[in-house]
Amino acid sequence: MSHEQVEQIERSLRMVADIVKQKGREILTQFPITPPQFVALQWLNEYGDMTIGELSTKMYLACSTTTDLIDRMEKNELVERVRDGQDRRVVRIHLLNKGKIIINEVIKKRQQYLEGILKNFSKDEVDGLERNLHVLHSEMKATRVNQS
Repeated sequence: MSHEQVEQIERSLRMVADIVKQKGREILTQFPITPPQFVALQWLNEYGDMTIGELSTKMYLACSTTTDLIDRMEKNELVERVRDGQDRRVVRIHLLNKGKIIINEVIKKRQQYLEGILKNFSKDEVDGLERNLHVLHSEMKATRVNQS
């Protein structure tokens, strides 16, 4: 592999991520949540209940910023604060049904967008893309774990 190939792959990934992000923001205008709230809902939907500190770390935000975000989400009945059963000092953020419905609807619309784009690909191209993205993701996760 050449340095130019690596440059081109990095650029392509960045451009695809940017388009997905922009399309995601367009989709979000149809829902009563902000982009940072969507990110928080995604983390909670994917990994379950988290403390504000854990969510802050995942989102690369200050705890105070995440607290404000959660306050607004709690007011809109998307999440709730729940005391930990093992340690009452610990408060976890729990995704409520309204939040689950919104996140699932947004993700469904994003998948429909992607499906529309992939219609122009052959089955082999789609299969190869899925396989290669899975391998790339696995390698990135393994490298990140080994560097920690």
